[in-house]
Amino acid sequence: MAIRSVLKGWFVPERNTSQASIWNETRGTLLADAADIADTSETRRRGLLKHDCLSAGQGLWIVPCEAVHSFGMKFEIDVVYLNRRLQVRKLRQHMAPGRFSICLTAHSVLELPAGTISSTQTQTGDRLKLTLKSGTQESDSSAIPESHAPVV
Repeated sequence: MAIRSVLKGWFVPERNTSQASIWNETRGTLLADAADIADTSETRRRGLLKHDCLSAGQGLWIVPCEAVHSFGMKFEIDVVYLNRRLQVRKLRQHMAPGRFSICLTAHSVLELPAGTISSTQTQTGDRLKLTLKSGTQESDSSAIPESHAPVV
């Protein structure tokens, strides 16, 4: 038996959440209604590489994260950098494959279909609201949930 399977859940609480809805509270617009959550080393490494495209309403919330790349991707994305209070710190629109982007003041990153930032009129300083989806249950949050805080 691998040590990881024995220790799994001891240091980071287990959770069943796999998706979230993300609203721009400042503008009253929906950024994503089915954003996958990448909060493990494996899911952060994989990112959007398995996708051929992102449809409207889809996305990937990477937490914790300060930088992303699009090497090996097949499509453009919009990138929204967020602090712990889910306030927009930086925007990168239409990031093409084979690029790198960073925001050292970010705690998490939201990757969205290209064009989402402009269609939702999202701007730096806007406040987002996250609704975690766990089966049929939903829970609202205006800040990073404790289960997504960095492990020291």
